[in-house]
Amino acid sequence: MQPDDFPAASVWLVGAGPGDPELLTMKAVRLIEAADIVFYDALVGPGVLDRIPPGTERVGVGKRSGRHSKDQGTIDSLIVAAALAGHRVVRLKGGDPSIFGRSTEEIDACRAAGIPVRICPGITAASAAAASGLASLTLRGLERRLTLVTAHARAGEPLDLDWSALAAPDATLAVYMGRAAAGQVAAELMSAGLAPDTPVMVAVNVSLPGERLIRGRLDAMAFLVEAISDGDPALLLIGQAMGVSAPQAADRIATLQPLAV
Repeated sequence: MQPDDFPAASVWLVGAGPGDPELLTMKAVRLIEAADIVFYDALVGPGVLDRIPPGTERVGVGKRSGRHSKDQGTIDSLIVAAALAGHRVVRLKGGDPSIFGRSTEEIDACRAAGIPVRICPGITAASAAAASGLASLTLRGLERRLTLVTAHARAGEPLDLDWSALAAPDATLAVYMGRAAAGQVAAELMSAGLAPDTPVMVAVNVSLPGERLIRGRLDAMAFLVEAISDGDPALLLIGQAMGVSAPQAADRIATLQPLAV
C-alpha cells in the first residue's frame, strides 16, 4: 500500500541526484511515478527523465549559466498554478533541492497560496564526485569540515566570498558551478594562505556516461578545468582529502601537474 503523502493539489520538491537514475532514492522514484505534472531542471539527467511515466505532463524550466529559460518568479507561478488546478506536482531538481536549489523561493510561493509542499532529498554532486573518484570528503585527523559554496554570482556582481575562511587547511571545499571562476577561486584561496600544492579534483558531468574527473594541484586548477570541462558544468573539490584515493580509480582520473612558467 502506497503512503498517503501525495494528495491532489500538493507539491513535492524532489532531488534528482547528479544524473545517474540509479542514484535516485526509492522515494523519489515513487513520487515521480505518482505525479500528474513534473517541472524539471536543465541539469536533470536524461535517464532520470525517463522515469517519468508516459502521459505525465513534463515541463522544462531549466536554468543554466547564460541560458535561463524561465525566471524564478515564473517557475514559482507555474508550480502554484498547477497545484491550484488540483494536480500532484513534482518539482524535479538536480542534486539535492536544499543545496543551491532555490527551494526557499518555491516553498514560500506554495505556502503563500496555501499549497502543501514537502521535500524529498537527493544525492548532491559533491558526494557523487567523491564516490566516483574513490575519495572521502573528510579525512580523519586532518580534514574535519566540509564547506559547500557556489561560484555562480548574479549578473554584474563580483564573486564575493569569505576567502580567509574558505582557505582553512583543515577543511574540504566543494565549489559548485565552478568552471568559469576556477582561476579566480584558486588565486583567491592562495592569496588567503592556502598552499599552491593543495590537492584538487575537478569533476564534470558527475555520474553520467560522459563523466570526467581530473586531479592536480590548486595552482593548476584553471588549467585542469580548461583541459576537461568542454563547456560543461564543473564541480571543484579542494583539500588534502582529494590527494588520497584508491589505485582502482586511476582508470577514471587523470593527474596533471602545473605548467612550467
